[in-house]
Amino acid sequence: MPRRSPNPHTPAGEKILTTAADLFYHRGIRAVGVDLIADEAGVTKKTLYDRFGSKDALVAAYLTRRHERWAAWFGERLAARGAAGAGAARGVEQVVAALELAEEWARENERGCAFVNAHGEIGGSEHPGNAVILTDKLYMLGVFTGLLRDAGRPDAEELGAQVHLLYEGAMVAYTTRAQPNAFAAARAAARGLLAPAG
Repeated sequence: MPRRSPNPHTPAGEKILTTAADLFYHRGIRAVGVDLIADEAGVTKKTLYDRFGSKDALVAAYLTRRHERWAAWFGERLAARGAAGAGAARGVEQVVAALELAEEWARENERGCAFVNAHGEIGGSEHPGNAVILTDKLYMLGVFTGLLRDAGRPDAEELGAQVHLLYEGAMVAYTTRAQPNAFAAARAAARGLLAPAG
């Protein structure tokens, strides 16, 4: 069948994408076939292929939608939080606020990071979803680096990368229940990491 660009801008396309997103997140990408998606969405398989071209393209569209949703939710709330102080102190508080928001999101998304989950299924392949996964991970790395750069930290790249690891580790440890207080631990670690020397 010919490949087409994802087209959720029709009622059927939107229904397919919404249904697929729920199924892929809660059941897994490989466990969900196009027959199930079509049945749950109330469309034919032909309609699914007409809108998305392939299951792989639908997965990439799901991940793109998920990233856009997360980035909008996170960005709006982080901007609304603001932070007291100036310079390095403000940078610390913004990083801590970002980790608080990540915990809030994690509480509402019980299967954890959709991008880590997807990478476990499609990573190492030529799947088009891998580019979206990388985009999401680089987005959060950029958030932490940017917050520290804006706070005037000359070592923003190095520290942003380290805080990003705290964020990713906290997400996995929290989701797996290995550390129920993982985000609190990550915030404490970030404060220690970003504390002024001496």
